[in-house]
Amino acid sequence: MKRVLSVVLALTITGFAQTKPAPAPPKVTYLRCGWLYDGKSDSPQKNIVIRIAGDKIDGIGANAPEAGAEVIDLSREVCLPGLIDTHTHVLLQGDITAEDYAAQLLKWSTPYRTILGTVAAKRALEYGFTTIRDLETEGAGYADVDIKKAINNGVIPGPRMQTSGRAMDVTGAYPILGYSWELKWPKGLQEVDGPIDARKAVREQISNGVDWIKVYSDRGYRLREDGVLDDIPTFTLDELKAIVDETHRERHKIASHAMALNGVHNSVEAGVDSIEHGDYIADADLKTMAAKGIYYVPTLYVGEYVAEGRAAEGAKVWLDMLKVHEDTFRRAMKAGVKIAFGTDVGGFDWKINPAKEFPIMVKYGMTPAQALRSANMTAAELLDMQDKIGSVEAGKYADIVAVPADPLADITQLQKVNFVMKGGQVYVKP
Repeated sequence: MKRVLSVVLALTITGFAQTKPAPAPPKVTYLRCGWLYDGKSDSPQKNIVIRIAGDKIDGIGANAPEAGAEVIDLSREVCLPGLIDTHTHVLLQGDITAEDYAAQLLKWSTPYRTILGTVAAKRALEYGFTTIRDLETEGAGYADVDIKKAINNGVIPGPRMQTSGRAMDVTGAYPILGYSWELKWPKGLQEVDGPIDARKAVREQISNGVDWIKVYSDRGYRLREDGVLDDIPTFTLDELKAIVDETHRERHKIASHAMALNGVHNSVEAGVDSIEHGDYIADADLKTMAAKGIYYVPTLYVGEYVAEGRAAEGAKVWLDMLKVHEDTFRRAMKAGVKIAFGTDVGGFDWKINPAKEFPIMVKYGMTPAQALRSANMTAAELLDMQDKIGSVEAGKYADIVAVPADPLADITQLQKVNFVMKGGQVYVKP
């Protein structure tokens, strides 16, 4: 009897397996673009049709879509790869002054800040940024990892995210400072001291799901008479090398907030993967960055945004830093350093379109094509995602945006994105 039941059960299971419906074919959508900058060439292609199957680009050409297929008419628009911002803070909502920053960390709970972070992520996507690298939560723990997870699981809309959780600095070197020594509260980052503590912190952060490690490598800025922006380095070179070595040993990358002479030099010597801000970089360090492939993420607009507020608090050096930053940007271009688009949005209000960065890059010497490329393939390469995003090519994610007119003739068009598709799903239509 048992044998008979076994045979019946086996036949039943086999029957279910044979009758299991085949998976539905991926949805096919066509975009009819008036012009296309594909992220590979600086010359636009005219009257291009993009075939999208599921979340991937399936083909590009001028062939008419098959009858009955969904067609999105962008024949009056200029299509582009989805934009990439490699320096954001979805858990910050603008901090012109130190008091703005302190209020967010001391008065707002992490759940409330996370709710605002989901709104910021949605805004980023609607601005046309289909991928972002979020460089630390400023006191909100690993809430950025949770926002990334919610986006990936389809719970909330937002861009593709790479995250860094809590950044690192040494004891006593990072806000919030200046309050009574009797008061104790969590800082905006993780304090680490010594190479052993540094390696442990890297392991802890990676175990909590971060994609990048971030360090703050300098503070206390002053402009010398010779025009060099000087600073106080935070980590010793031994500490910084330990952090970089542990990060790379774990097959992750590391970004360094380094704004001036010593912080940049130590970061470059230690072998970080990107220099963030870099208001002043010595010529010798620019040469090393170009040789080693260390990326420069200049975040120009945020410097203008915060300068007057910081100067009003007594730190007038921030106004002087604007000219220094422009000179560094021009020298970095001349030295052949890879420049990736990044804005530090969150340092300025998320209601401001981060694409305001593009005109400044052009004003400081980039061609519009170079500025656009910094937010396409160059940014994708920094994130090690060049095989998935950064250009409109068959096999890559269908991350495509559109603007009303040619951005290489008028770079401010990138502040007017009126179509956003991420992974084949439309979030904004003209």
